[in-house]
Amino acid sequence: MPRDTSIKSILIIGSGPIVIGQAAEFDYSGTQAARSLREEGIEVTLINSNPATIMTDSVTADNIYLKPLEKKYIIEILQKHKIDAVLPTMGGQTALNLAIDCEHAGIWKKYGVRIIGVDIKAIETTEDREKFRLKMLELNVNVCKGFTATSFLEGKEIAQEIGFPLVIRPSFTLGGTGGGFVNDPADFDKALNRGLHASPTHEVLVEQSIKGWKEYELELLRDNNQNIIIICSIENFDPMGIHTGDSITVAPAMTLPDTVYQKMRDLAIKMMNGIGQFAGGCNVQFAVNPENDDIVAIEINPRVSRSSALASKATGYPIAKIAAKLAIGYNLDELKNAITKTTSAFFEPALDYVIVKIPRWNFDKFKGADKKLGLQMKSVGEVMGIGRTFQEALQKACQSLEIKRNGIGADGKEMTNYDQLIDSLTNASWNRLFSVKDAMRFGIPTSTIQKITKIDPWFLHQIEELDAVEKLIRGYTLDTLPVDLFRKAKQQGYADRQIAYLLNCKESEVHAKRTELGIKRVFKLVDTCAAEFEAKTPYYYSTFEGENESQVSNREKVVVLGSGPNRIGQGIEFDYSCVHGVLAAKECGYETIMINCNPETVSTDFDIADKLYFEPVFWEHIYDIIQHEKPIGVIVQLGGQTALKLAEKLERYGIKILGTSFEALDLAEDRGAFSTLLKENNIPYPPFASVQSADEALEAVKDLKFPLLVRPSYVLGGQSMKIVINEKELEAQVVDIVKDNPGNKVLLDHFLDRAIEAEADAICDGEDVYIIGIMEHIEPAGIHSGDSYAVLPPFDLSENVIRQIEEHTKKIALALRTVGLINIQFAIKNETVYIIEANPRASRTVPFIAKAYQEPYVNYATKVMLGKKKVKDFNFNPVKKGFAIKVPVFSHSKFPEVNKELGPEMKSTGEAIYFIDDLQDDYFINVYSERNLYLSK
Repeated sequence: MPRDTSIKSILIIGSGPIVIGQAAEFDYSGTQAARSLREEGIEVTLINSNPATIMTDSVTADNIYLKPLEKKYIIEILQKHKIDAVLPTMGGQTALNLAIDCEHAGIWKKYGVRIIGVDIKAIETTEDREKFRLKMLELNVNVCKGFTATSFLEGKEIAQEIGFPLVIRPSFTLGGTGGGFVNDPADFDKALNRGLHASPTHEVLVEQSIKGWKEYELELLRDNNQNIIIICSIENFDPMGIHTGDSITVAPAMTLPDTVYQKMRDLAIKMMNGIGQFAGGCNVQFAVNPENDDIVAIEINPRVSRSSALASKATGYPIAKIAAKLAIGYNLDELKNAITKTTSAFFEPALDYVIVKIPRWNFDKFKGADKKLGLQMKSVGEVMGIGRTFQEALQKACQSLEIKRNGIGADGKEMTNYDQLIDSLTNASWNRLFSVKDAMRFGIPTSTIQKITKIDPWFLHQIEELDAVEKLIRGYTLDTLPVDLFRKAKQQGYADRQIAYLLNCKESEVHAKRTELGIKRVFKLVDTCAAEFEAKTPYYYSTFEGENESQVSNREKVVVLGSGPNRIGQGIEFDYSCVHGVLAAKECGYETIMINCNPETVSTDFDIADKLYFEPVFWEHIYDIIQHEKPIGVIVQLGGQTALKLAEKLERYGIKILGTSFEALDLAEDRGAFSTLLKENNIPYPPFASVQSADEALEAVKDLKFPLLVRPSYVLGGQSMKIVINEKELEAQVVDIVKDNPGNKVLLDHFLDRAIEAEADAICDGEDVYIIGIMEHIEPAGIHSGDSYAVLPPFDLSENVIRQIEEHTKKIALALRTVGLINIQFAIKNETVYIIEANPRASRTVPFIAKAYQEPYVNYATKVMLGKKKVKDFNFNPVKKGFAIKVPVFSHSKFPEVNKELGPEMKSTGEAIYFIDDLQDDYFINVYSERNLYLSK
């Protein structure tokens, strides 16, 4: 059936600010869907309150409403626009819940809007745990024994009937909120209470626990003719008991016998058909008993899920794009396969490579948090590694995490205490994968590791093989290392840096030696059909076997370094900047090359850049790609601290950095040199000292006076920053920082207590400076800028202060010889503006200003970096109306045991934008009244 021509305009509901459990993967899906529908000439209207994402950018949709995701704003849109249909399946649980609310309130019916891509009854069946259980039993699909409770007493009775261990699953929640295992009857009352409160309908499913079983997911797509295809099978490395968003996952499934897979596939199709007849995507989760291969259905999501982004990147099959086309009437056999461009979309991808996803946690931001992993998701981002084998993909994923590891071990960071190892294996946390490897090296039998962790023996055997190879390598020197063993280590994903550690030599020596031996990285296409048909899409990963499939053109090329995994301090606002950087470089006629390893984002969509290398943002990988492609230069200032940290290596290897030079980037980070620059330009800054030990700190404090802001140099998101008020606190903090960052300088700044904080973003071409926006923070200085409410333009700074901010910004941008973007933060006390810091790169606030003023500032800045435009070439025309407030959003519900205090270390996971006409607005008055509420050290 061809497209339904009666649908001329569609409303897409976004997912709102990023919180743990609902992150950038939904922005990726929503962006893909919007682009897919606009290809069909459909007018796309979008509602989403998140300014940090490319999804809410004018390049994505026709009409964008940066409004809170509430019924009244849906009504406002429907009164303004003739909307034919609403697509609520791209915005995670938030969008679905809003669509259901509007359905119950009769809003869709009143305005003649059809719901497409899902069926409300299907949502209610899958989200209401009791309806889901009964529907599965009706379909003859096994589920865990359990019953739904809507009261405390009912829950107690069910627990008595089923017996322990139990699991509690609240209805209509996101990321496992409020759920958990109960092994001990003494803990049941508290867990039941928490679950009943977490569910918006105050109901929970109390069921038998199948902790330790194997967990699998299938991603499905169905069209209007009831054709169903399985896009991808995903296996959880971690067994049941850890939320799938916190599990390491592998695609395709590695340990699934074909007979069990076929059975699982039949069940998934039966389940999808059983809950409703909508056309679109679906994600089904199963548990398999490792003793007898019994299959139990865990849940089904009738929408694009967290795993859909992963499956799209893993297979190259654009699930959200195709799901959007199916929602408007197309069938699978009428659509083209986006990779081959010749065959139909009615095919199941076949992979001749392996994908490993590892979540990224930020427990260090939540002091006192329960770090154990369970049914409630706690990770803030994820990375994906692609390799020919599980081992290679696993190592590459570990190299992508940005946790100072060079792979899974062989980097001197191994745990070597028996009790600690056993505890880490027993109580899964962010480091259990590394502990598995460390335990093997320590001599703990693999059978013991398996008994404790319940990780499938096949996976453990793979890691055991890595350990065996390491032991062999240690017996040689670089000159005596056999070529076959060298090549095998590289094929297993070992970085040059790891091999150098094992051989006790330098990374550069290993790189030179393997180049001399002809052990070179080749680049393979992610082609979805195991090379059965010719792939046309330039989407690559690297490996050490076979022929090179990445052909180098003779066009001038620009590399954009991505921002790696999302984490607190570096979220999707940097991906927004990377995407705009790529699009701007394309407009300038360059061939664009994107390097990134984050499957959740738009920058790693295979049709954004001319070439995508899905690789770790890790020196060795980047250097090999640059040597292969020979670009005119590399853009580092759009990918946050991840990309910026590589500037020194690029400089050392003679690779051109486009835009602001390495010297200027380094000068801004080096507090001593930066303060000298400020002094020369007669710009005030708080007194400071730079020390390397607690003794030096105690000496320096005699001149500086408390309170002090203590921090390591070269940090992101306020990592390890603290305000101290006495010598004891100072000593403890300096000792902590030096222990974690040996050789790094510790900065002590006199803290301007109760000062007003402000920041400015600007574009500079080395001669002229244009300030794109000045924001005033509602909270006082001392709360990290990422955790502060920021108001654009300032709401009560005097003309004198604003003039000082403008003068300082221009002076600093020019003194640093900035070419591109710069962000400067200020503290204002007694009408004097002091400089806190300057970052000559894209900042967290650039997308917020671009959305508020409706101007593409990253596009302009990139053209300046490339030397194609000067600041004076742009006709700046910001839309200034009322005030825009940047609203920090926290995921405190995931860490109920942690205080909600705010200080110099960032804790927010996302942000929203809120527009007000004037300062009499109730929202502003309320936020302003609470500005000191959570201020702490």
